[in-house]
Amino acid sequence: MAMIVDQEARNRAVERCRERGILIPTFEQMRDPTGVDPIVRERLSSVEMQELDPLNLFRITWRNDPETGGFGEVNAVEFPPELTGVEARIVGLVGKHFPTGAHKVGAAFGCLVPRLVTGEFDPTAQKAVWPSTGNYCRGGAFDSALLGCDAVAILPEEMSRERFEWLEEIGAEVIATPGCESNVKEIFDMCWEIRRDRPEAVIFNQFDEFGNYLWHYGVTGPAVESVFRTLAGPGDRFAAWVGATGSGGTLAAGDFLKTLFPGSRITAAEALQCPTLLMAGFGGHRIEGIGDKHIPWIHNVRNTDLVTAIDDEATLRLLRLFNEPAGRQVLLERGVREEAVDSLPLLGISCICNLLAAIKTARYFEMDGQDMLFTSLTDSVELYRTRLVELTEEFGGYTSRHADMDFERFLMGAATDHLKELRFTDRKAIHNLKYFTWVEQQGRTVEDLDALWDPGFWENLVSLLPEWDEAIREFNAETGVLEAMLSEGGRA
Repeated sequence: MAMIVDQEARNRAVERCRERGILIPTFEQMRDPTGVDPIVRERLSSVEMQELDPLNLFRITWRNDPETGGFGEVNAVEFPPELTGVEARIVGLVGKHFPTGAHKVGAAFGCLVPRLVTGEFDPTAQKAVWPSTGNYCRGGAFDSALLGCDAVAILPEEMSRERFEWLEEIGAEVIATPGCESNVKEIFDMCWEIRRDRPEAVIFNQFDEFGNYLWHYGVTGPAVESVFRTLAGPGDRFAAWVGATGSGGTLAAGDFLKTLFPGSRITAAEALQCPTLLMAGFGGHRIEGIGDKHIPWIHNVRNTDLVTAIDDEATLRLLRLFNEPAGRQVLLERGVREEAVDSLPLLGISCICNLLAAIKTARYFEMDGQDMLFTSLTDSVELYRTRLVELTEEFGGYTSRHADMDFERFLMGAATDHLKELRFTDRKAIHNLKYFTWVEQQGRTVEDLDALWDPGFWENLVSLLPEWDEAIREFNAETGVLEAMLSEGGRA
């Protein structure tokens, strides 16, 4: 198993989990919940998906069935050509059906639990600090609440109101930093302040925590493979994985998928108003959940094939098109089938960014109906209802005329501008940008940075997943929680 860092801290974590009845899922079980013990599955049937119940740790999976409360196929939606304007098949994995309504709860789990089960984090004495541009700190606060430890959520003050209200309700300490989604440095600055003033705090920084990378490599990547195997017809090709840069975590699914489909591509998307990868640019933008002005430490840049910048105006216009009654009506009139229109509220703002990036990728490479592109739908419109109200207040009601214009301009008219296919030297240039954030500001070394350019680094990294699972199993065995459940089930 993984090395024990602090046996006494681990003993306290074991006791805490025993007291609270906390059983921890393995990465293997999150990838394939058929391996979850039947008594856990049975008990989950009476637990609401968003409830603060330790059993909901087992719902950190792409395979939640929102109808039955059990497990099933990976939640995914395919966008028809009538909507995308391209022949290629574009499929999105649905994040709404995770606890908290976003898949970031999985990335937070990937950062927290390996430290918990090896004694590196003591939930009885330390606070978990979650620096984020929104959904990650919500996921961290949820995981922390389930595990019985205090949480501190850090996010920019201009994020949607829903995020702040939810965090306040769950009891997390909330720190709002200046600026918008791209003001990540201000978040990092707050982390340094916390390190200085609160020795009991442990920072789980999604931008440099490899647990984030490994959760997506080990859970999201295989989920995408499963959907492809299910939907692909004879001759269909796995063409690309598309993800907004954000913390760099979701791009790790592309690394996994390239091991299976070597000819596939990875597209990294960002906001046009802050085109850091595209042209070392900077600026503020409105695509919530994407942190910019830096390259995440955990982004395996050498494996990225394409970068594209998406206009934040396009994402907000399409948010209205996909959710306002006039938009729905126009989409139906344009031949988009009702089932597809009904699925569009599953897309939050960054998900629309991902969809547009997939469309641009398909256009650039002239992909046809046998090419399949995949992306993640991190969250849904449920986290942006206040944005829709604000847009109406600012611009007035959304009419069929607006819907017609937005459909033509931002979907049918999506072009290959603000896009770059990366050569070796382009990748190296983006990789080198990490220096200015991580070496100059965050205490990394040049040797650390050079190591990330080596493909062998990432190949060795993924070997940690089975070690972590073994550590989780040993930890669970010591808590005795599953045995207690089985005993109670037998008496019942």
